[in-house]
Amino acid sequence: MEQLILRDIRTVNKNLVFQASVVDASTRALVKGQKPVTLWLTGLSGAGKSTIANALELAMVERGRHTYLLDGDNVRMGLCRDLGFSDTDREENIRRIAEVARLFVDAGLIVITAFISPFQRDRAIARNVIGDKAFVEIFIDTPLSECERRDTKGLYVKARSGAIKNFTGIDSAYEDPVDPDIRINTLVDDLPMAVGKILAYLDERGLA
Repeated sequence: MEQLILRDIRTVNKNLVFQASVVDASTRALVKGQKPVTLWLTGLSGAGKSTIANALELAMVERGRHTYLLDGDNVRMGLCRDLGFSDTDREENIRRIAEVARLFVDAGLIVITAFISPFQRDRAIARNVIGDKAFVEIFIDTPLSECERRDTKGLYVKARSGAIKNFTGIDSAYEDPVDPDIRINTLVDDLPMAVGKILAYLDERGLA
């Protein structure tokens, strides 16, 4: 795997002083009886990220886990509503999500994210921000042709007609994860199998 040089993209004012909490991350996790982690689902639009993320969260809640689901469209309606879809805006979108996920992990939660997050470098930065031990990259591996066939939101038709610009997979690149922690092939793995595969991985690592 090509070495990625990660830069800290957080600019800190020299007049700011970090305020440490009396209650730390390990205490919050202990109270919840779980190991906090971010489950980062990445893949093309229509790959099945949101569907799998929702089913996964339900399965985790049924296990008595404390979770929070961050979904791409929902976040862009609030926290990231000022961002477009240029490469620069996509980078900033992922930076914000990584920072939010880091805070949720610090709060002791199991965070599930469903974002296209198309660029390898940005996903690597997210892992760096959140922390390698608390980051699980899950590639929802669905071919572009299948995503277009599904086209659940009608976005590919608009992108092909030119009505949507900078659409991932059409006129903006998607870089497949080189070595994801988990790969879900939705042409082979149905929804229960996908969730089961993720839970099995988490069990093996003692995270679920």
